[in-house]
Amino acid sequence: MIKFFRIIRKNMIKENKVSKYILYAIGEILLVVIGILIALNINNNNELKQQRDKELNYLKNIKTDLKLNIAHLNDYITKRETAINSANTIIAHYEGKPITDLKEFSRHTVNIYTWRKFFQINNTFQELINSGNLALISNDSIKGTLLNMESLYKVMKDEEAHFRYDAEILLYEPSYNIMDMNPIVQNYMHYVSNGAVGDDRELSRKEFDAMLNDTKQKNGFVMSVYQFTVMNQQFLEMKSMCEQLILLIDKEVASDD
Repeated sequence: MIKFFRIIRKNMIKENKVSKYILYAIGEILLVVIGILIALNINNNNELKQQRDKELNYLKNIKTDLKLNIAHLNDYITKRETAINSANTIIAHYEGKPITDLKEFSRHTVNIYTWRKFFQINNTFQELINSGNLALISNDSIKGTLLNMESLYKVMKDEEAHFRYDAEILLYEPSYNIMDMNPIVQNYMHYVSNGAVGDDRELSRKEFDAMLNDTKQKNGFVMSVYQFTVMNQQFLEMKSMCEQLILLIDKEVASDD
C-alpha cells in the first residue's frame, strides 16, 4: 500500500501536477492521523477495560472483607454486652447485694479483666491505600464510605486506649495487689472448658470482701459499663457502614453487567 502511494506521488511530481500533489499529500497525512487516532482510541479502550476489571475485582474483594467484618463485629457486640452485664452485676454487689455464689461472681470479674481489642477486617482497603490504587474506585459514595469507616476505626482505637488506661489504673493494679489470681483464673478456665483445662479451686471470700470495699475498683467497673456501651455503639455504626457499602458495591457491579 505504501509503495502504491509512492508511485502515485512520483508520477504527480513528474507530470508537474503540484496542486494535485499537495491535495494528495494532505489526504495522505489525514489518513495517517486518522489511523493514529483509531489506534489510540483502541488502546485507551483496552486500558479503561483493564482498569475497570481491576476495580471490579477490588470491589468484590472489599465485599468479602465487609461480610467477614460484620461477623467479626457481631461477635464483639455480643462479648461487650456480656461484659456490660457482668460489670452491672458486680456493681450491684458493691452497692449491697449479697454474694450467694462466689465462683459466679469471680467469673463476672474475669469477663471484664479479659476484654479484647478490636481489629477490623479490611485487608483489601489497606492494599488499595498501600499500592496507591484507591483512585481506581470510581464510585465516590463507595470511596467516601470506606474513608469514613477508616476514620471511625481510629476513633474506636482511641476509645480502646482510653479504657485500657482506666483498666490498668482502676482494675488490674488494685486487684493484683489484694487478690491471688491463680484460683480465679483456674476456676474460670475450668468453667469455660467444661473441666478440660484448669481446676475447680476454692476462692477466698476474704479477698473478695476486700475488693468490694475498694471504691477504686468499683469505679473501674462503672467505667467498664460506660466505655463498653460506647464501644458497642461504635461497633453498630461500623456494622451499618459495612451493610451500606455492600449495597453500594452490589449496585456498582450490577451496572457493569
